[in-house]
Amino acid sequence: MSRLRWTTAGESHGPALVGVLEGLPAGLVLDLGRVDRELVRRQGGYGRGGRMKIERDAATLLAGLRAGRTLGSPLALTITNRDHTIEKLPVPTNPRPGHADLAGCQKLGSPDPRAVMERASARETAMRVALGSVARQVLEAFGVEVFAHVTELGGVAAAARAFEQAGGRRADLRQASDFYSLDPGAEEPMRAAVDRAREAGDTLGGVFEVRALGLPPGLGSYDRPADRLTARLGGALFSIPAMKAVEFGVGREAARLPGSQYLDAIVAAGQGSVETEGEAPVYGRYRRASNRAGGLEGGLTTGEALVCRVSMKPIPTLRQGMATVAFKDLEPVQATYQRSDVTSVPAASVVGEAVVALELCAAFLDKFGGDTLDEVGDALAAYRARLAEI
Repeated sequence: MSRLRWTTAGESHGPALVGVLEGLPAGLVLDLGRVDRELVRRQGGYGRGGRMKIERDAATLLAGLRAGRTLGSPLALTITNRDHTIEKLPVPTNPRPGHADLAGCQKLGSPDPRAVMERASARETAMRVALGSVARQVLEAFGVEVFAHVTELGGVAAAARAFEQAGGRRADLRQASDFYSLDPGAEEPMRAAVDRAREAGDTLGGVFEVRALGLPPGLGSYDRPADRLTARLGGALFSIPAMKAVEFGVGREAARLPGSQYLDAIVAAGQGSVETEGEAPVYGRYRRASNRAGGLEGGLTTGEALVCRVSMKPIPTLRQGMATVAFKDLEPVQATYQRSDVTSVPAASVVGEAVVALELCAAFLDKFGGDTLDEVGDALAAYRARLAEI
């Protein structure tokens, strides 16, 4: 057994994206159709651009399965790029503000943004969604659900308790929404905001929320700073292009509250939790009376729902243009424009869901890991029994 690790390779307009996921237990029946459905969801959402009309993302298995079950060996996937034009595309003559272009060129010592932008592109996140779908299936085998939805787009906010009000209808509500929101009342105002931005040649950012239900307490670490789950999840979410803020629970509001109004009181399990009662299995004899911490204390899961929100900046490729300078003579010019989305916050929520699933799966297997899925289940059952005695 090795620790769950993953990596990706590939360029935005190269032949394909490649992903490898190591450390999976043997014996998981993997639904590759589920992987493809998640890829389709990443390509959706109102406000997307022309690239999504070209690509038809689907994952091809290269290694790691036999008779539909994981072998415990590295799992390898590819996603073919239909727009395989990397050698034909012109080299931009100026760096685009808001992208990695200029800093990347300075890093490489060459005025060639193409060498930077092909890998810096969010196109790479398609493979993260594929690998995250596999990790999600591991978690679901043990009763853990990871769910993301859009809470704000272009300044239009969904209802504050949309997730709680959706209850068991959350998957259906999200699927019916062009913005992957759980608040039908926000649908038309969000659409109007996107339409106005499109007409102005502008772009919009927003906020999405990721929740994980059914987590046992004690995942993560308090003694190794890098293994604190807040650090791991924050790093994973910030690794997604264009993400500018991550918060857990009430997040920044915690800075404005006295401790007496922020801390989550500990109660007997039978008293439930204000936010998550009935949504997650109870591990042990304790729960929190509230969940302002967002399911994390001291770098560990508490057993309550994990709640994190992520803020995405507006996409920096503007049809209306943006001021920059030419590499050759530093003369003022308008930044090179290539096709772009008006907004991709809904798609970003799918990527956020995937990277959270990858980190939670890694933490889960760190705690309960075994060579086979059955061994993981046995370790979890033993842990549950011990928690009942504490």
